[in-house]
Amino acid sequence: MKVIRLCSLFVVVAIVAAVASNYSRPADGADIRGLHTRANRQADARQTTPSFVLVAHGGAGDYSKMSQEQIDERRTTMVRAIRAGYAILSRGGTSVDAVEATISVMEDSGLFDAGRGGYYTRAGVPELDAAIMDGRTLAAGSVAAVQHIANPIHLARLVMKKTPHVMLVGAGAEEFAKSQGIELVSPYYFYNEREWQRFKDAQQAAKNNASALYPPAWPNDHEHGTVGAVALDQAGNLAAGTSTGGTVMKMPGRVGDSPIIGAGTYANNESCAVSGTGVGEYFMRNVVAADICERVRYLHVSVEQAANDVVMKELVAQHAEGGVIALDPQGNVATPFNTTGMMTGAVRADGKISVKGWSTDAAPVVVSAAE
Repeated sequence: MKVIRLCSLFVVVAIVAAVASNYSRPADGADIRGLHTRANRQADARQTTPSFVLVAHGGAGDYSKMSQEQIDERRTTMVRAIRAGYAILSRGGTSVDAVEATISVMEDSGLFDAGRGGYYTRAGVPELDAAIMDGRTLAAGSVAAVQHIANPIHLARLVMKKTPHVMLVGAGAEEFAKSQGIELVSPYYFYNEREWQRFKDAQQAAKNNASALYPPAWPNDHEHGTVGAVALDQAGNLAAGTSTGGTVMKMPGRVGDSPIIGAGTYANNESCAVSGTGVGEYFMRNVVAADICERVRYLHVSVEQAANDVVMKELVAQHAEGGVIALDPQGNVATPFNTTGMMTGAVRADGKISVKGWSTDAAPVVVSAAE
């Protein structure tokens, strides 16, 4: 009898196990390995979706004194510049290439204080600065006080690629440019009526204050048109670049923060990429770009907090105008500025370009990255 009862118990257990197995079987009849395979395919698809970011700026300052026509022209040019960088990133190109392409468009436009739109020195001739940095290798190149280079950002890239140096200045930088097949342009290339009138007004203001040893530059020069870009490519590498003509009526030979690695330009895959705009002397004294990245790296704060603490606290405490664009390896973006405006534009893999910042209350303008 005991044997019979044990056999009956085994039969019941077997039946319960079979029923439970039927309830747990996938509804579509596929085995569990099939479910795992589909889940893996979905995860792989998510991982292979292109991810990249590009952010550009057109200078921090007081946009309230700028005509609506000029604001519209700058905004249109920024969209065109970002499209150039987006085209590179969307096909798997490098962040360094995207940064250079974006800045080159703004240099060529004559609408910003960079390249063809560079401000005039007291000698009446623009002197241009630029820098670019690769966050993957920490390679960097910069040029300063060049007078005959249409695209200083390109020459800075060549310094990075073709020389053992980081910075070349003045005549030496232009000799190097000639050795690389770059044609030197006439100072007349940089002439435009708007900047010439700004120079003449500043010149008159300096004459009115002739008793000063170093008469101030343009007394109402709160419009900064420095340009810059930061990018994160599909390989996860960061880059930053900045280009400028400096300040109105600056002394010949004056160099600001833009070409100084760590001051106005910095990129490191371990932390972030930064391009700055504002009063360069303060950015150099505070090593602004590197300070933001080192806060991210060593204090483990977000890039937004790091950028805000430096721009909105450190610089404000010193009455220093300016702003930055900052980007971390996860694609987080920060664009703080302590002026009345800083035009910025950003695009991600979805192809939507958002341009904002010409005033603190202006709604962003969103356009497609498709031409």
